[in-house]
This record gives sequence, C-alpha cells and structure tokens, in this order.
Amino acid sequence: MQFKNFDQVLKGVKSLPKLRVSVANAQDEKVLLALKKAMQEGFVEPVLVGSRSEIERVAWDINFDLKGIEIWEADALGAPEVAVKLVRGDFCQVLMKGLVNSSTFLKAVLNSEWGLRTGKVLSHLAVYEVKGYDRLLFLTDGGLNIAPDLEMKKHICQNAIDFAHSLGITLPKVAVLSANEQVNPKMPVTLEAQQISQMAQKGEITGALVDGPLALDIAISKEAAEHKGIKSPVAGQADILLVPNIEAGNLLGKSITYFAGGLMAGVVLGAGAPVVLPSRADTPQAKLLSLALACLAKHGMNNQDKFRCEQITG
Repeated sequence: MQFKNFDQVLKGVKSLPKLRVSVANAQDEKVLLALKKAMQEGFVEPVLVGSRSEIERVAWDINFDLKGIEIWEADALGAPEVAVKLVRGDFCQVLMKGLVNSSTFLKAVLNSEWGLRTGKVLSHLAVYEVKGYDRLLFLTDGGLNIAPDLEMKKHICQNAIDFAHSLGITLPKVAVLSANEQVNPKMPVTLEAQQISQMAQKGEITGALVDGPLALDIAISKEAAEHKGIKSPVAGQADILLVPNIEAGNLLGKSITYFAGGLMAGVVLGAGAPVVLPSRADTPQAKLLSLALACLAKHGMNNQDKFRCEQITG
C-alpha cells in the first residue's frame, strides 16, 4: 500500500485498535488540541504527565473534556522520566513531547537505565504531502542529527526504510541527495552518497532501492532524469530523500511547507517506541498527523491481520 495523502493515513489509523500515548509535560495548548482531535478520530488514549492543575487549565480553555483520561502528576523536570517509563513498561505504546525542551526530553528517552535505547541511532523522519506529488514523501534527517558521518547516515537511512516497511511500503526507493549526480572529490557529500549506495548493493543497508548521489530534481522528476539522461531505479520515483546534513534537510523541509504549501508530520525513529517530537511552531494539525504516523508505525501496516488496505482506499 502506498499512501497518497494524509487523509488516507487518518483513515488507515482509525481502522486499528487505539494505542496509549504518553505525553510528557502535557500542559501545552497545541498538543492538547491534537490529542483532542485524535480522540475524536478514535485512534489514541492519552495518558497525560505533568502538572494536573496546568493541564486542566489549558484543557478548560480549549473545551477539552478530560473525563476518563489518566493524568500522572509530575513536576516539569520529572515529567519526561515518568512519561518515558510508562512506555518502557509497555503501559503506553507511543511517546510524545509536550511543553518541555527537546534536549531534556531526548535525554530522558536515551537514559541508559530506564530509557528507550535500542542501540540504534535516533533520527528524525519528516513526512510531507506535496501538491503535484502522487504520494507522501519522506525526508531524513532534517531535525535531529546535525552533521552525521557516513556510519550514522547508514543507520539514518535504515531507520527510514524500516519505517516505510511498517507503513506497508515493501520496497521503498531512497535518493541520497547531493547538488548533482557526479562523484567529485571536491564535494565530499557526493563521495558519501556513492558509498551509501554501495552499502545497499552489498547488503549493509537492506529492504530498499538506494541510489546516489542524485540531485533533487532527478530524485522526484522523471522528466528531469530523462532530459539529463540519468538512468536510475530511483530517478523520478523517490519515496525517501536522505539529505547530507541538518541544514539541507531543514531548508528543504521548510521550503516544502512555506513555499509549496505542503503538509508535514514527523517522528523520531530508532527508539524502543515511536516518538513524536513536535516543534513549538507546528500546528495542531501537524501534531495530529505525526501522532497518526507514529501509531501506524507501532502497529505495523504490513501485518494484514490487523490492517486491511481496502479500508484505506475504499
């Protein structure tokens, strides 16, 4: 199944059993608005961690009835630990950041004693619905790893591939982005892109077609590839864009959102459970869509006894 838009994502996740979402420092208006909508859609059961009085105050302001919702009292510093432990203990299945600094939140996620470490590199995956593109587009890593080396990029790439598998994309196509397709020693990014492509050929990266270096136009436009005479199994068909560094990912992602009017959702991969790490600037809608993706990833859409593709497309 290949998702074309976020409406299909929401339709898909609504067909699955609800998951408990542990929310650290939940006294955030946009986060609670997203949770309110997710409950109305019927795919989450929030477990709110933080100051009960503040959570209730914000919920009152947005007309969010908290009846039946569990609230775990914790101060601002202790809430991330409590929220993570709820997931670690499998009381909740998805973790979400509320009104807390990202570094503090991630420190709890990575705690060696009670965190959600798996031995994998944590990476951010952004998912975009873009006008004119016939399916959702994945971009990594424009939100977490600043200047990943070759080994880290290998893991970031595999994280994105595994996520695509959990959404039912059996053989995603990965474009390792650069400014052009020519391998040039003066452009180290092109050398790394070539090496990542070779890793996939050797089986060090599995479950996808990976090619690079590829320029953005070649990755997403068959016409551009044909015009330049580029032959690649990924050209014009990329599902996943692997960017060279956080600056490239951040700029490309915000260009999609602000210039092209694209919709964005995102999740952090590599932990023991999907992690929703929204930006303060994200809208309630973006947070809702991120929750939906995290829940789908947790269920594993390729598990056909839990999910029926016709429910999405029907």
